[in-house]
Amino acid sequence: MEKMRRSSKPLPHHLQDFLDWIDVEKGLSAKSQENYARFLKKFFLWLEIKKDSSLKPHELTPDHIWRYRLYLSRECRSPSGTHLKKSTQNYYLIALRILLNFFAHRNIESLPSQKVELAKNKEDRQIRFLTLEQLQRLFDAPDISKLKGLRDRALLETFFSTGMRISEVAALNSEQIKTSGGIDTFELSITGKGGRTRTVYFSRRALDCIEKYLAKRADLDPALFARTDLKNIKKDDDLRLSIRAIEKLFKGYVIATGLPLSSTPHVMRHSFATDLLKQGVDLKVIQDFLGHKHIAATQIYAHVTSKQLKDIHNRMHGKK
Repeated sequence: MEKMRRSSKPLPHHLQDFLDWIDVEKGLSAKSQENYARFLKKFFLWLEIKKDSSLKPHELTPDHIWRYRLYLSRECRSPSGTHLKKSTQNYYLIALRILLNFFAHRNIESLPSQKVELAKNKEDRQIRFLTLEQLQRLFDAPDISKLKGLRDRALLETFFSTGMRISEVAALNSEQIKTSGGIDTFELSITGKGGRTRTVYFSRRALDCIEKYLAKRADLDPALFARTDLKNIKKDDDLRLSIRAIEKLFKGYVIATGLPLSSTPHVMRHSFATDLLKQGVDLKVIQDFLGHKHIAATQIYAHVTSKQLKDIHNRMHGKK
């Protein structure tokens, strides 16, 4: 393991090297580089205000981080003059975390990135997800002896397998999905929110459900998930399930299985992300799976899982 070294350059003088690193090593877009530069310049401006512009990486302390968090929370203002939202504060803090990761990668002595704690957001506690047992109850709810049940089971499995948004699932076409050929996982490139392209993955289990559903389809509509009630349908009518129709059928299964009424298709996306995190998948990878623009949007799942671990510890550890 290479020995850590102390840099003689003040923190602000590392900015260009950092931007080159996230460009070449991390492959981030020009827009992302621009955002990180803006977020870090806020920190460097704060150092200047505190007359600490000459601070070197190894001189950065947890006290600096704490005082910077107070500055973001109490003194910074948005363009409209209001206090920064917790989520906005976290953009600045995450940028600082990644700068510290850069120092670690370059063997430059500095604080560990985990010393930069994110601002707690009350909305974090509102993230809902289903357990694996609840998910199985949901998957078992459709009557797969009928075409509608086969479709709905395939739809539910697709949500959990891919973590896709409801609008993305509704837009899928049958020709996009390859179900045969002995593959265990099928990769599909989609364009989601904000025009961002990402890869989603269909498990063998989801593919089996889709294959059984498509084998029973008699219509030629291009939509993957289409209406099955074909009475009074004209030849050129669009059979694609709308977002509203998907929400309605989902709610029907939630009620039928006795799951929390707050369960929605978006809760399946939360369940997908939470399950990955429990399996040890890195947050940055989950960010890519979900197509989040900023990792602060993904960080909410870490808070949910951390609370679960705390609850387990309180119940089980050290009990006599």
